Amino acid sequence: MLKVVKQLFLSGAMLALSIGNAFADEALKPFVLGYKTNGDVEAVAEEVKGKVQSAGFEIAGTYTPYEGAIVIAVTNDALKKDAASSEYGGYAAGQRVTVTKVGEEVQVSYSNPLYYANAYRLEDTSGAAAALQSLEAALGKSQVFGTGEKQLTAKDLRKYHYMFGMEYFDDPSELAEYDSYEEAIAAVEEGLAKGRGGATKVYRIDIPGKKETVFGVALTDSGCSGDEYIMSRVDKEAIRSTAHLPYEILVSDGDVYALYARFRIAISWPHLPMIQSDTGATFFNIMCAPNAIEEALMKASGGEV
Repeated sequence: MLKVVKQLFLSGAMLALSIGNAFADEALKPFVLGYKTNGDVEAVAEEVKGKVQSAGFEIAGTYTPYEGAIVIAVTNDALKKDAASSEYGGYAAGQRVTVTKVGEEVQVSYSNPLYYANAYRLEDTSGAAAALQSLEAALGKSQVFGTGEKQLTAKDLRKYHYMFGMEYFDDPSELAEYDSYEEAIAAVEEGLAKGRGGATKVYRIDIPGKKETVFGVALTDSGCSGDEYIMSRVDKEAIRSTAHLPYEILVSDGDVYALYARFRIAISWPHLPMIQSDTGATFFNIMCAPNAIEEALMKASGGEV
């Protein structure tokens, strides 16, 4: 009997390994267009909230970064468990479902949990894979998008940076440092409540079993750090990438971090050129953004600019 159990275990392990290797070779994209519809954006958003809640997701927060766009941050126990599996995995705990008015149509899209799980180097991606299936079942899957012709596998994402000299996932902005997790949390909560740096709280997700919390942050400044400023200059394709938002602040023990903007923005548009494009969307258009975002988030975290 024991021999049979061992054989079944080994067979299952080999199957899981082969499936993992297959996914490792599959090209991933950051966003999924669920469906297009018509009507009032707010009404569509309410319908979408009901669909994701029925699919087992918790709505962590909602905000309108600019007119015609609504971002619904969602999470569940499986995503939180994945987030707890690796250092600084909290960034992946909140996924984004968006409703965006483009001309006469309304686009319902969502972030791809499996794409970001690999971009953020999670050791366990099973919850992300399950969350993706649940989102597809609840909201549909018309097309995946967000990398243009660039093909990025899980292996590519785990070592991604936009170009030579630019930051990787493990080169974050160090926003502030405190003596304890509790002190850091209190400082960030206070800064966001007061809107320091033009940053306000969209959601808070505590990572189970760790002194780690991720905050979704709306950046409301009209200048270089603002959500609307950045999106108006880089998000110009027919299918909008609204699910890039919001930005995140991560508290891990007594330290406060954010993904550096040259990584955090580029991972949502890895195909966006630096200088010239057919749509006019380029990273050159937001050259002032990385430092401005870092400064805004430092102010929100109580750090020294």
